[in-house]
Amino acid sequence: MRALSLFTLLGGLSLAAVAAAQAPQTAPKVTITVFTSTDAGLKDAPYTLKTSTKEMPLTIGIGSGAFRRSGDAALRFYTVSDRGPNIACGDLEGYGANKEELCKEAPKNGRVYPRPAYSPSIYQVELDPATSTFKLLSATPVKTKSGKATSGLLNPLTVASTEIPLDGTGVKLSQDANGIDMEAIVVLKDGSMWIGDENGPSLMQLDSDARIQRRLVPTGTEKDFAAADYETLGSLPAILTKRSLNRGIESISISPDEASLYFIMQNPLANPDAKTYQGAVNSRLYKLDRASGKLVGEWAYPMDPIATYPGEKNPNNSTVRISEMLALSGDRVVVLERTEKTTRLYEVALTADTNILGSAWDDVTTTPSLEATPADNPAAKALKKTIRFDSAAYPEVPVKLEGMALAGDGRLMLINDDDFGIDSGTTKILLVDGTGIKMN
Repeated sequence: MRALSLFTLLGGLSLAAVAAAQAPQTAPKVTITVFTSTDAGLKDAPYTLKTSTKEMPLTIGIGSGAFRRSGDAALRFYTVSDRGPNIACGDLEGYGANKEELCKEAPKNGRVYPRPAYSPSIYQVELDPATSTFKLLSATPVKTKSGKATSGLLNPLTVASTEIPLDGTGVKLSQDANGIDMEAIVVLKDGSMWIGDENGPSLMQLDSDARIQRRLVPTGTEKDFAAADYETLGSLPAILTKRSLNRGIESISISPDEASLYFIMQNPLANPDAKTYQGAVNSRLYKLDRASGKLVGEWAYPMDPIATYPGEKNPNNSTVRISEMLALSGDRVVVLERTEKTTRLYEVALTADTNILGSAWDDVTTTPSLEATPADNPAAKALKKTIRFDSAAYPEVPVKLEGMALAGDGRLMLINDDDFGIDSGTTKILLVDGTGIKMN
């Protein structure tokens, strides 16, 4: 077991006190335009779970990630869905369903898929400023290398944690090595793409037809994807298998010169355990050289303590999560962190003196772990954040903002994940002016 300094150890003991004492910065004032849509391509038929009398007005959710490709129309964006409508068995009571009946095939780790045949897809949308509406231009299902549409079902993981998929009647579904939980996208000038996957966690390279060419997974998990219809490389850090359930890679971005990919974990790792995860603030942010496929940087991104978010009842810091990022020039990135009520955007600069790649923090035996260390402990080398937006002052902003991109006119585009309408939500797109976020 690798031990850090006594100073680090003592600092880890004061995590809760240090976190509670922190407070968010004051964000700049902005102006917001909200865009809505009645596009038929966003509609789906209602669904009622077995044992329930509560109808779910399902939609097609397109807001799990966003990107604008350089050279495209100023208000045209790529967006992505996640794996389709799904509900953890532990949450079924809120939908009027009998958990014991519907989840009897997987009472401890079941997840219900009302639309198990849904294929995660990439969308293009365009905004119309004259009407404050947006239209759906295209929908492209992600495919395996041989051209078969992927599913959103869970992978057969044995190293990282996972769940058992069930359909809306409680029938157990097969796990799928090709299944993806797509949460982020970048599109290169040649039309090829990279996407971030929450479940694996993994990164995937796609060609311009949205066929997966290769999948990067944590070292030591390659065997879990042996049946996948594309190349799988165990090139991500092994420690990422300690991500908490459904808290994997939800954010990915690319440098303006397309040389570097950036990704960040949705939450701090459960390292060494779930209790640490619930109180941790340090999430891991990575930089990958696209040409070589090798990691060249890792940083500790300090998430705001839950006590600084208004109106949140859950005291665990795992309520705060990271759902998107945007790469700017000069190794600067904007990170979207949020709770169920509030979204904040922070800009950070990734500097050489704060790069922790290859340090003791990458060793799972290091104690205390990075996750168990306060952000203000110098050993963590946590990034310094500059706030660019705080939704708390703007009641028109929807919850669960998960997509972010820069429009061609310099305004910031944000889009929400409506969870496929399970909770009667709808997709909205925002254009935000005044954040101070600039590509160069």
